[in-house]
Amino acid sequence: MTTSARERIPVPVPLSQRRQRATIVIACLATAMLCLDSAVVNSALPFLARDLHSGLSGVQWVVDAYTVALAAVVLSAGSVADRVGRRRVFAVGMAVFTASSLACALARSIGFLDAARAVQGAGGALLFATSLALLADAYPRARERAAAMAAWGATIGGAYAIGPAVGGALTTWFGWQSVFYVNVPLGVAAVLGTFAWLRESRDPRARKLDWPGQITFSGALFLLVLALLRGNGAGWGTPVIIAELASAGFLLLVFVVIERLGSAPMLPLGLFGRRDFTAAQVTAFAVSAGFFGTYLYLTLYLQNVLGLSPIRAGVALLPGTVVLFLVSGASARVTGRFAPGLVLSGSLLLVSGGLALMAIVGTHSSWTALLPGLILACVGTGLINPAQAALALSSGPPEDSGLLAGAANTFRYGGLAVGVAVFGALLPATAALGTGSPGRYVTGLHHAMFLGCAVSALGAVLVTCLIGYRRAQAPGAAVVVAAEAEAVTDA
Repeated sequence: MTTSARERIPVPVPLSQRRQRATIVIACLATAMLCLDSAVVNSALPFLARDLHSGLSGVQWVVDAYTVALAAVVLSAGSVADRVGRRRVFAVGMAVFTASSLACALARSIGFLDAARAVQGAGGALLFATSLALLADAYPRARERAAAMAAWGATIGGAYAIGPAVGGALTTWFGWQSVFYVNVPLGVAAVLGTFAWLRESRDPRARKLDWPGQITFSGALFLLVLALLRGNGAGWGTPVIIAELASAGFLLLVFVVIERLGSAPMLPLGLFGRRDFTAAQVTAFAVSAGFFGTYLYLTLYLQNVLGLSPIRAGVALLPGTVVLFLVSGASARVTGRFAPGLVLSGSLLLVSGGLALMAIVGTHSSWTALLPGLILACVGTGLINPAQAALALSSGPPEDSGLLAGAANTFRYGGLAVGVAVFGALLPATAALGTGSPGRYVTGLHHAMFLGCAVSALGAVLVTCLIGYRRAQAPGAAVVVAAEAEAVTDA
């Protein structure tokens, strides 16, 4: 590292405790809104489908339009945030998310709703790309950052814990539109708090926006999900589905070439040379594709097969998600005492086992039959969320926190979009919305559970191969200590 002031990377100056607390409250509020939006929407989907005269494909796009847009944009959002300012991009993202939530509530057709959800996903990408980076800036010391990451993970758990019940209650009492209206006052409060309390931070060496990479990656992900969602209806061997899958593969290959040869790639492929970085992405993809991808279909099972109301379906999922919240909140001690590879691979195996246990349900089961597997999977997920976030942020220098957070969320939401699409291909469309054979739906749900089980188990194996069970420094400690040492030497 040179001694020139222009190239020196300063260690962030600690904020006052009041501003630190305000930062974590606002960052966690944004994260809660994003997670709640996913959780509450699931509870409303059967009613939404009825009111907007939608089939299963339209309902799936309510989920996947959001997740595809978020996964496609979040990496570029991280680069933009590093360049123009993370607080500024966070505020813009919150404004876009809030306005598009209002548009979703006012939708009168499934096409308009899906389009508004895509815009909402883009706003969510700006929030996710910056919330972890803002926390990393506010808590530069390793021990404090680990506690902040635990609070962030607990927020994810808490949002998912109350989300199904809140979504069910809102849908039952006020209609499905209310699950989107609820974001508006929260979003306005968050924007005001952002300008009042958050500190601006940026990377003086931030990369330029990679337009070729952004276009090819977005196109590849969209075409892949489109083909997976349309395959059952159009036929997997039809020319249009084959063309969509082939085009997705071609664009993904072009994206890899662009990223390898480009001067300012949105996803530097050299990062995958770091085993900890790769392990963090594998974990994010595996838990999202393997477990969270099933939530939509669990909700449809509870409402359309077992006949539960939206609020009762939400309450049925509540025990597992409360466990997720409690485990996430208590995970700081676990992630500090054990090697990251042991925590992540062991947790993925818990998720895998939980999905296998949930496959015992049938057409006439009680909703309680889901609980053992759901709770086991949620224990694993509660351990994964903060540990994966800490590993992702510690796999590079602090000034690259926007890029690192963006990559983690690309794999997280890309996994969710692919999971929803793949599992949907295993389920009969008519039965999913309550007009076909419940037995066929349950059979398809079993296949989805076993596939999710295999994805989670494979993720555990890959994480073990990548980083093993060797103890490491506390999350973020290595990069923070290195940055401090370089700053002192340069001074």
